[in-house]
Amino acid sequence: MGDQCAAARRAKGARQVLSPSSAPESPGSHRAKPPARGRRRAGAAAGERERPINAGDAPSPTAPQGARPARSRPEKGPAPGQRGADHAGKGAAPAQSHAVPARTGAEPSKKDSARREKGAVPKAKAAAPGELCCAGAESGSAGQASGVGARRLRDVLKTLRLGRQDTSEAAERVNSLIRTLVSDIRARESSFSSIDVLGTGSYYEHVKISAPNEFDIMFTMPAPRVELKNCDDSGAFYDVKFKRNPQGNSLDKFLQKDGKLAACKMLLALRNIIKESVKSMTRTEMKVSVDKKKSGSPAITLSIGTSPMEISVDIILALEVRRSSWPASTQDGLKIEKWLGSKVKQDYKWKPIYLVPKHAKDGRVLKEDTWRISFSHIEKDMIKNHGNTKTCCESNGVKCCRKSCLKLLKHLLELLKAKHGNRRGLDKFCSYHAKTAFFQACVLWPDDKQWLLTDLETCFQKFLDYFLDCLNNAYLTHFFIPTYNLFSRDLIDKASSDFLSKEIKYEINNRFPIFELQN
Repeated sequence: MGDQCAAARRAKGARQVLSPSSAPESPGSHRAKPPARGRRRAGAAAGERERPINAGDAPSPTAPQGARPARSRPEKGPAPGQRGADHAGKGAAPAQSHAVPARTGAEPSKKDSARREKGAVPKAKAAAPGELCCAGAESGSAGQASGVGARRLRDVLKTLRLGRQDTSEAAERVNSLIRTLVSDIRARESSFSSIDVLGTGSYYEHVKISAPNEFDIMFTMPAPRVELKNCDDSGAFYDVKFKRNPQGNSLDKFLQKDGKLAACKMLLALRNIIKESVKSMTRTEMKVSVDKKKSGSPAITLSIGTSPMEISVDIILALEVRRSSWPASTQDGLKIEKWLGSKVKQDYKWKPIYLVPKHAKDGRVLKEDTWRISFSHIEKDMIKNHGNTKTCCESNGVKCCRKSCLKLLKHLLELLKAKHGNRRGLDKFCSYHAKTAFFQACVLWPDDKQWLLTDLETCFQKFLDYFLDCLNNAYLTHFFIPTYNLFSRDLIDKASSDFLSKEIKYEINNRFPIFELQN
């Protein structure tokens, strides 16, 4: 009996030796098996949790040039290959990205395998100077897995929506103030008796973000027949004279000795009337104050209420000029034929133009009594009717992400300016730069299919790529006046442009941590 038991034990031991699961490992078998293609990112061990990026991983935004950018933070969701398959067949993004897409499903190196056995995750390949490592590529496949994520961008957009109740209350207070001011201005000064109201800016363009706390309103008045003379090379600033009128007109009191219409004199007269009107308001109506005059600004700024519920209202005097044709400097502008159509362009060309009091710059000297041409009314119409098909973004039409991309860029600029204050020259950049880049991008990629809402992340990346190109080349032309470069070195110095460019690239390469701080 004992011999039989011993024989059984020997047979069982032999089977265990022959079993694959119990066979001793060969010296070279310590390398981990490569992950299945499209199942797991290259360099991640089975069951390994992806480690979020921390402050020590990311380089400082002001790191010296040539420093290697931080590893992009991994994001949960399907693998790059799977996500690319999900997006197959969707509209093309506005342009090809400068990024190099991450390789997936590649055979891991011996060095990476050794790191995985120790529990370390290898760093992603650093982007070369000028490359955007999380940019969408290949129609948004691999780039979407490593980018900020369309869902996250939509979450950011939700935080930028204006509250219906807050908007209604703010609009009611602003409308009440404007009605009072217009009535007082017409009664106090005959020169302004024909003044009218035109809402402009982001609130009236429906691209205002975060809070309904800023309103831009033009006080327009028809101008008699005028002569416009360029006062610089930009094509945007003019000296204004009246054509011969034996009967004279109500604005003659604002003429200089040389016959030029004095912009500063008119603006000062309007400002004094508004200050008197605000003083006469009772405290029971609303608390309103007139802010100090800002050098070079054409706006008269009023504040309604107190912080944190304060509302800022910029009032801008504007002369409405009707001419048989727009100034010659606009001839090669407004290239919207392939975007909005030739008929829409012709309709715009029949509209009046507006002149606002704005100092022209002659070197380091400001010319005080000059006027700048404004197309705010047409800009508002283009943003509201932004599709190259009539049904774009209608209730039963295809939704595009044009306005969403504009909002995100405006939000990014605001956050960067809030982060750095007036340092590094970021105060020189404004929402009008974002809006101008938006119009140029719409012309470059005019088809609604190139801005599908489902391709939000890729479209935003392409839009940022274009904006970065404008910064790096110091070239962003006015949409209506192509001779007027908004990023010229006379207006924005190279150091300021380079700093903003570096900050935006840092946010891209680290998947927009500045958005996370706000949410």
